[in-house]
Amino acid sequence: MLQSKDQHKKSIAVFHKRGGIVRTSEAMRAGIHPRTLYEMLGEGVIEKLSRGLYRLADLPPLGNPDLVSVSKRVPNGVICLISALSFHEITTQIPHEVHLAVSRNAQVPRIDYPPVRIFRFSGSSYSEGIEQTKVDDVSLRIYSPAKTLADCFKYRNKIGLDVAIEALKLYRGTKRFSVDEVMYFARACRVEKVMRPYLEAIL
Repeated sequence: MLQSKDQHKKSIAVFHKRGGIVRTSEAMRAGIHPRTLYEMLGEGVIEKLSRGLYRLADLPPLGNPDLVSVSKRVPNGVICLISALSFHEITTQIPHEVHLAVSRNAQVPRIDYPPVRIFRFSGSSYSEGIEQTKVDDVSLRIYSPAKTLADCFKYRNKIGLDVAIEALKLYRGTKRFSVDEVMYFARACRVEKVMRPYLEAIL
């Protein structure tokens, strides 16, 4: 029993070192036996966020649990489209799933919760415009507002042109708005001709 408590203490320290959230694979690399995880789960020391993802139970509630869970499960993914619009507060849409961009050939683990919609980007469409931020002490990769706008126009047939136009208008009213930056990403995503008339209409 003493040995079990000692293991729990060491395991809790590992969780704290990683912001309170740990994947099973991370736990095992850090020397935490799966049995210890199950014991801690059963005793209410940790809680299960989704498949293979655990969090210390005594931490304050997560502000954005869906983005945190997905970012921990897919570290190389990038929050995109409506999820990114919502994060940047330039949409009235309420995301019902997490929109996640991954590179063309990336392997993505099966995520049972929250609902995730994967978009495969390639080349500069994937690598450009990524911002690193922290949400609930977890590192988050998300596209900038300007890059997200270009992506929304590129994927307008999947998310709706009205969503892209609304986001452009809302972004126009923010301090971060930059015509040059919007046009840079419009060219990078090959939607300059599509976006230009809408951009000119709001200037």
